[in-house]
Amino acid sequence: MKPPVLVRDLAHVVGPDAVLWRPEDLLLYEYDGLSSARQPHAVVFPSTTEQVVSIVKLAARENLPVVARGAGTGLSGGSVVTEGGIVVATSRMKKIVEIDLENQRARVQPGVVNLDLSLAVSDHGYYFVPDPSSQKACTIGGNVAENAAGPHTLAYGVTTNHVLGLEVVLPGGEVIHTGAPFWDRPGYDLRGLLVGSEGTLGIVTEVTVRLCRKPEAVVTLLSIYERVVDATRTVAAITARGITPSALEMMDGFTLRAVEEATHAGYPMDSAAVLLIEVEGLREAVEEQADQIAQVCRENQAREVHRAQTTEERELLWRGRKNAFGALGRISPSYYLQDGVIPRTRLPEMLEYIAQVARKYDLLIGNIFHAGDGNLHPIIMFDPRDAGQAQRVRPRGGRGAATIGHGQWSPGNPPASYLSLRSLSGPRPHNAGPDSSP
Repeated sequence: MKPPVLVRDLAHVVGPDAVLWRPEDLLLYEYDGLSSARQPHAVVFPSTTEQVVSIVKLAARENLPVVARGAGTGLSGGSVVTEGGIVVATSRMKKIVEIDLENQRARVQPGVVNLDLSLAVSDHGYYFVPDPSSQKACTIGGNVAENAAGPHTLAYGVTTNHVLGLEVVLPGGEVIHTGAPFWDRPGYDLRGLLVGSEGTLGIVTEVTVRLCRKPEAVVTLLSIYERVVDATRTVAAITARGITPSALEMMDGFTLRAVEEATHAGYPMDSAAVLLIEVEGLREAVEEQADQIAQVCRENQAREVHRAQTTEERELLWRGRKNAFGALGRISPSYYLQDGVIPRTRLPEMLEYIAQVARKYDLLIGNIFHAGDGNLHPIIMFDPRDAGQAQRVRPRGGRGAATIGHGQWSPGNPPASYLSLRSLSGPRPHNAGPDSSP
């Protein structure tokens, strides 16, 4: 089969080994971590900003949509296409351009894997805070596109709180630089606008991120409950004491049993729910907070509060939490993930409502979520080959995560906000040129 003209032109930009166009090669790119839509016309793997500019201009010539893609671990459809087009996969843009520990920042290409950045600075006592469950695979560019969160969002915020500046290719092929190598640059916060826009406003080709020092001490607690309602009440009780853990996660009994069978992390198989709680900071403050949290847990009917005794035990507990979605895949051919936020004080009634929905529709729904900030992730398990189950999960004709693709724009018809980006971007700071420190 002879490649079409578009593919030959793309190969001229990035090389023939950096373009996929045969249908069998494009199958994987119909999906992200949950969603599915259509195959793109082509998938291209640039390695430089200049190549991204050329690809965008080619797409504009052909009036094709463009979708940026990192590792494809997202769950919102941001990296899948709905109308064909070109997928710009940034996985080969994986250079850590600069590490500036003196100013606690780093400059990276979007394809750098989240965990790899932390590992690169770990020996110097630093790390990159955002820690999605997929951090071993997800990329910094994908984190920026989705404004990714993670278990430690409660204390440290989401990705946007750790991004200082961006280099972005706009739909017309222009390159802009937003933000600055310091906080609170005067003017419009285009950095904040772009983070979380899922590639709809432009393709990020470089990110300046904030690095943080590792805490002096970390304590991880596993609080075990006989009733789900007691676990949910504990969450509000902890924050009512004026304590903000670095992480406060919850799993119900169904989910934790699936996780334990898959990972052997040390979760109790006979409990109704657990809270995974972490505090970190100065050693004296951490010890005091850990004791207070354990007391609050017991006051709210915790059967046991277990403290991880070693770094290995702590990492194992977190490995179970971060591999939870994969563990559920062992017991269900598919699942439908919801994502919403409610006040912490409403957790008891919300968990009861989810249980009522499961009974009403005769479905299994697992719960694993960021309890500290009320960020729920009810997971509806089903077999798509069972027409009855599939219909109960997502009625035919209804919109859902498996059919929504948000992350594309058409170069020939860019979003209205593109004009604002173009006019408000302003000149790049004089000390932040391509070859200078940010």
